[in-house]
Amino acid sequence: MKIDGRCHCGEITFEAEVDPDALHICHCTDCQTLSGSAFRANIPAPAEHFVLLSGTPKIYVKTAESGNKRLHAFCGTCGAPIYSSAVENPQSYGLRAGTIRQRAHFSPRRQIWRRSALPWVDALTGVPATEQG
Repeated sequence: MKIDGRCHCGEITFEAEVDPDALHICHCTDCQTLSGSAFRANIPAPAEHFVLLSGTPKIYVKTAESGNKRLHAFCGTCGAPIYSSAVENPQSYGLRAGTIRQRAHFSPRRQIWRRSALPWVDALTGVPATEQG
């Protein structure tokens, strides 16, 4: 599926082709901290199908629990996370679902690092909700 996306301020824009069934949720503590939320939703885009159209992301390299290093790209103006990838010769880019314009077309098919999941994430359907504000 062809997709396009952008950071919050619009400085960074991209296009990609992804498998719409490949969206996953990561509950690791790094994703919680880096997203500022309970988890992060990611979808992989093969390197040959990912194109930055505008802007130059800021780069942060983190070391995972395994010792592996991952490159994290984000907008230096608005701070929106855009993708993660291998530091050298990336074969794919883990796009952040919130930056993708077509994000409503995806549903998570897998959750990883559940050992770090916050205890309340499975009970969200019972939390009162409003359509706005």
